[in-house]
Amino acid sequence: MSLQDWVDEGHLKEHTASCDEIEKLLAVFERDMADAGVKSVSTDRRFATAYNAALMMARAALAASGYRTSGEANHLWSIQSLAFTLKPDNRFIEKFDKFRKKRNLSDYEMIGVVSEYEANETLNMARELHDMLIEWLQQNHPELLAE
Repeated sequence: MSLQDWVDEGHLKEHTASCDEIEKLLAVFERDMADAGVKSVSTDRRFATAYNAALMMARAALAASGYRTSGEANHLWSIQSLAFTLKPDNRFIEKFDKFRKKRNLSDYEMIGVVSEYEANETLNMARELHDMLIEWLQQNHPELLAE
């Protein structure tokens, strides 16, 4: 399986990333990380906001690789694409996908399903993805980083 296979299946489209696009995704990450750290906000909302920050890093890596999601299950394909882009270990991707499912539950069906531990883990995951992305961009796509 490859990202090109996912294009053939309709999950992704080919895409040319720009420095401006990556900069905007990094700005969303920064905003969401700041918002996720506000303790007066519910644990569910902090979790969802940290999850979104992490998702922006997956999307940035996918864009830099020449693709964007298409059709349904955008979050799923963004997360799964990490296996081809930043290449964290499988446990990392599995945890991110578990958080995706929990975010769906807390956003659309129930409240109070996210623990403080999970909110903090999602924040840590987002920070780790950010660090991985920046290093990966520096090594593989320095033209996409603002000076």
